[in-house]
Amino acid sequence: MNEIEEIKARNRRVELDKAWETSWTRRLFIGAITYAIAGIWLVWIGDSSPWLKAFVPSGGYILSTLSLPILKNWWSKSRK
Repeated sequence: MNEIEEIKARNRRVELDKAWETSWTRRLFIGAITYAIAGIWLVWIGDSSPWLKAFVPSGGYILSTLSLPILKNWWSKSRK
């Protein structure tokens, strides 16, 4: 493989990694895992309404990912 083809292949891998980092699939999966772990822990310690309360950390995570693009744009503009 020549050097240009290697660079193109690397660029495709980098673009795919970047797409994964910002994908809704990744966000929802992490939110679901966070919800399950928080729910199990709350059940284990005998808390009241564990599955309802488990929405707090997972919902917080999802909301924080929604604000990141806005924050990134603001930060990028302040650097120019």
